[in-house]
Amino acid sequence: MNFKKTVLDNGLRIITAPQPDNPAVTILVLVEAGSEYETKEINGLSHFLEHLCFKGTKKRPKAIDIAGELDGIGALYNAFTSQEFTGYFAKAEAKHFGKILDVVSDIYLNSVFDPKEIDKERGVIIEEINMYEDLPMARVHYLFLELLYGDQPAGWNIVGEKEIIRALKREDFIAYRKKHYLAGKTIVIVAGNVKEDEAIAKVENIFTDIPTGTEVKKAKPKETQEKPELLVKFKESDQTHLILGVRGYDIFDKRRFTVDVISDILGGGMSSRLFQKIREEMGAAYYVGAGSEFFSDHGYLRASAGIDRQRLQEVIEAITAEFKRLKEEPISQTELQRVKDHLIGSLMLGLETSDDLARFYGGQEVIERKIMMPEEIARQIQAVTVEEIQEVAEDLFRDERLNLAVIGPIQNGDQLRPALKID
Repeated sequence: MNFKKTVLDNGLRIITAPQPDNPAVTILVLVEAGSEYETKEINGLSHFLEHLCFKGTKKRPKAIDIAGELDGIGALYNAFTSQEFTGYFAKAEAKHFGKILDVVSDIYLNSVFDPKEIDKERGVIIEEINMYEDLPMARVHYLFLELLYGDQPAGWNIVGEKEIIRALKREDFIAYRKKHYLAGKTIVIVAGNVKEDEAIAKVENIFTDIPTGTEVKKAKPKETQEKPELLVKFKESDQTHLILGVRGYDIFDKRRFTVDVISDILGGGMSSRLFQKIREEMGAAYYVGAGSEFFSDHGYLRASAGIDRQRLQEVIEAITAEFKRLKEEPISQTELQRVKDHLIGSLMLGLETSDDLARFYGGQEVIERKIMMPEEIARQIQAVTVEEIQEVAEDLFRDERLNLAVIGPIQNGDQLRPALKID
């Protein structure tokens, strides 16, 4: 497994990851522009713009022209928006490399933002917001970010708020794209069955005229917390959904690998501590797990579960007890090695396809501007010690870092506060 990074004179980065035995090829274009690059007045625009790029270009004026061309070769294609970047991709049989490169580059470089399409897509975005409101298992994640970061970009919903979506104008999209969709903030990843030199030459030719300019950086989130915090959203339902977590580290912190190990100990599979305790022993949840998120300048570790609403406080206490246990009891070498093997095995299995590989390389480059090979990540995971786990757990699992977001039929969240205690 190997890759090549090429930086053009205009600053555009090209990453090629050939897989000669793969029948498919993936084109992924990433740009350093997401919801954390927005202001309050345009919150949701990054995601809205991603939708609009599929609604027509100079060469392909209508949405059906884009969809029909890609469907006609059996391609898989879509786009996504996150806090720190936006991506556009297509995957197809290797012989269609030129076609998918032409289409993906066209929607990225030449979208026209037809006012009629903007007005129609408002309704689609609003229905997407409504969908998430009706999916508490997903909505609780946004509630958790709001709790952590409040009224600043890191705490805003990626899809935005309805009133802002209704107010956005064509000029807003054009100005945002002009500000952020620049050569120096763009990465084109080609993974799969392609000839590397040919792929680089074609990408360079197509992206020759991509705009250049001064790159605008996003503001670092301000984080202040002195005691456990709680945010409850009432929703009439049979199940209560919660995220209980702590403020963590950014992606450049060397402790990130220890945090990954800790989150896997807690909730990285059916043999994890939280799954065994809350589902297998207590029978209080259907889904339960844990994970960690790392951004360029902030991060967190969280446990999540969908539980019997009558047992909410009991489950919170069980999770905090597992947090405390990691500080006080050294993990056995047997359990630690199982967790490491699980993490490394999941990493390697996640690199099987061309689109997996494109996201692996591109996701690192767009945030870190450097790439670590899977083998090096595996070495970093294997190097985590029992002592480091306890040291990081001691730093993370403190009352003043603790945050709980809950969606369910909870009338008074104050009754949960006594359970928000680790020490």
